Parts: sequence; C-alpha cells; structure tokens
Amino acid sequence: MAGRQHHKPTDIEDWKRSDEYHNSFLIPKDDVLEAVVKNNKDQGLPDIAVSTTQGKFLSLLVKSLGAKRVLEVGTLGGYSTIWIARALPTDGSVLTLEINPHHAKVAQDNFKLAGVQDKIAITVGPAAESLAKLHPEQPFDLVFIDADKPSNVIYFTEAKRLVRPGGVIIVDNVVRYGRVAVPEYSDVNVEGVRKLLNALKDDEEVDATTMGTVGEKGYDGFIYAIRK
Repeated sequence: MAGRQHHKPTDIEDWKRSDEYHNSFLIPKDDVLEAVVKNNKDQGLPDIAVSTTQGKFLSLLVKSLGAKRVLEVGTLGGYSTIWIARALPTDGSVLTLEINPHHAKVAQDNFKLAGVQDKIAITVGPAAESLAKLHPEQPFDLVFIDADKPSNVIYFTEAKRLVRPGGVIIVDNVVRYGRVAVPEYSDVNVEGVRKLLNALKDDEEVDATTMGTVGEKGYDGFIYAIRK
C-alpha cells in the first residue's frame, strides 16, 4: 500500500475542478443540456438545479432500479427531470410537481427542446396539495424530492404512501455545508432537514442513510431511503 496521502483543506474551486475532470471522462458533452442551463439562466431561474454529476447519478439510478414510474417534487427548469426522462424505457413516465407557473413554463419549453415532453407530465401548484390528491393505480418506483425544505416531512410522508415496496426516495440538499450538524446554526431550511431526520429516526417503514457530496454545487448531500 502506498504511503499515507497528505491531506489539505479544500474549497469549492477544488470541488469544481474535480467534477470537471471526472466528467470529462465519464459524461459526454451535451449541447441540449447546456442549452437548457442557458435558457434557465436567461429566464431568471435561480441556479439551484442539480449538477451534471448529480443528474448523471439520477439517470444511473433510474436504470439500476429498472424504474418506469418516477415522481419528482420540485421541477424548477426541468434539468433533473430531463436526466430522469432520458433514462426511462419507452413506456416510462415522470410526474413532476412545481409551484411556480413561470418555472413550469420554462421547464415545458426545455422538455420540448430535449425531445422528452411525451414522457413528462407537470402539475402546477403547491406540492403538498398536489401530492395529497395523487392516488395512482400503480405506485412509483422512485421519488426525487428537491423542493422547499421546510416541507420535507410532508413530502417524505406522501412519498412513502406513493412509492412501491423496494422503491427509492431521494431527498436532496440535506447537509447544507455541514450546517445541519451544527446545533447553534438555525434557519428554515436547516430546521426542515432536522425535522425530517427526527421523523426518520424511528421510522420502521424505510431504511435510510445520508450521503455527503462535494462538487460544483458546493458541500451538500442527500438522503437515500428504501421503502420496506
């Protein structure tokens, strides 16, 4: 075994460089997705979509699960939705929920640009209300939650109802530069994550872990849960 590696503090510039380096080998340049990112910026959407690396992870997860039915809570401009839709089989579908009509319109345009509009249905309105109205004939295989953090517990509870046994629930942005683990730090987003963690602590319906991540979007992480 080689000698011990020397460790030094790193920052977001190091993480960006690492993402770009690895992506240059593993994720081909995609003019369509780059156009989607540009359109989102031009339309004034906040730069809070998943990264390229995270989008590829969602794509691989869909394929690994053999997923056909995916639920997404929080569409924004549809960047993550496109990654998911592209990975689905021809008879697969995504239902994505978005509260902001402008964001939903931008996403619809992006879906058409990517040629995946036939696989995606978008529902506009408060996600908690939209979820409560859902009573699908078949459960979802995967639920991706990437919306307002104070509602995490509501979204996760509904996701458990809607996903099949053995299905996966992903909740994004749950590390937040490590601030969730700092007791004296508090804001509505951090508190939303802490409430979800407290709810999961004794939840016997799922098995879950948090995966910390660093990359071009900073230091964060996601909860990966399997419905028992």
